[in-house]
Amino acid sequence: MTETPGHRWIWLSLAGLLLLALLSMMTGKYGGGPEPLVEALKPLFGGKTDDPVLATVLWNVRLPRVAAAVVVGAALAAAGATYQGIFRNPLVSPDILGVSVGASLGAVLGIFLSLPVLAIQALAFAGGLLSVAAVYAIGAAVRHRDPALTLVLAGIAIQALVGAGISLIKILADPYDQLPAITYWLLGSMTAITRFDVLSILPAVLLGLLPLVLLRWRMNVMTLGDEEAQTLGVDTRRTRLALVCGATLITAATVSITGIVGWIGLIIPHIARMLVGPDFRRLLPASMIAGAAYLLVVDMLARSIATIEVPLGILTAVVGAPFFLWLLTSGKRGWQ
Repeated sequence: MTETPGHRWIWLSLAGLLLLALLSMMTGKYGGGPEPLVEALKPLFGGKTDDPVLATVLWNVRLPRVAAAVVVGAALAAAGATYQGIFRNPLVSPDILGVSVGASLGAVLGIFLSLPVLAIQALAFAGGLLSVAAVYAIGAAVRHRDPALTLVLAGIAIQALVGAGISLIKILADPYDQLPAITYWLLGSMTAITRFDVLSILPAVLLGLLPLVLLRWRMNVMTLGDEEAQTLGVDTRRTRLALVCGATLITAATVSITGIVGWIGLIIPHIARMLVGPDFRRLLPASMIAGAAYLLVVDMLARSIATIEVPLGILTAVVGAPFFLWLLTSGKRGWQ
């Protein structure tokens, strides 16, 4: 098979994403509109800005948030598209194997122990990976069962167990200091995102995307089912392991700096599938572009619709929950 010719839609989508990113740079209670952005760009062309504070806000606060929204939105959507393809079900998301709740436990533990931000992010990253490792270990121990179904059921059990641990820590936490921080982290936010945070997750995100890109052909075969894929010469166990590891890695990396940003991995791949079809060669880039654009819009709303910043998890749930209900009641059957 060869790549389908003509990817003009990708370039048009990327151009639209760039315009949306510029709009996000111009959105905010301080220094909104195009004039402040032009003012902040003067030093790049040998000029001098008349408002150094505004330039600091744009380059050190707003730009990292825009970059984080693009990276996190694209990564979560890519992970969602991968999980949905592996399990041949458009109603699963990156949370299905416990990666998000595992990362939450790591972060909550770090906050409870009053560790620095970097240590909290490292614990969140490790927690997400360990949760999925536990799920896969359970799946490997269970023989003569459908592998995909076993992983889903093991993920549900691990989520319940880890969720109980999070609840216990919330009970033990200081209600005036630690508990508000834990609650806010669990709701998801990019308020304190820095350039270092974005750069720190890029290697993990790129490494996780590598098997998703390299195995895009096999993903199309995997959607036919294990028996059909094996008949066509695909080692389903190894392929599933590589894809799950890649999707888990990028999910754990992004969750470690933003907290829980739900629904992106569920609704964005499905929207992309309706636009470009189930072919993973098109679905993966379409999901990533749509996910980045969606989180940019949500982040703009989060810092502009109220006097205080609204957590991202609340806004994504407001959009995601009705869409999920529509998906359940739409009456569509089958994966294709």
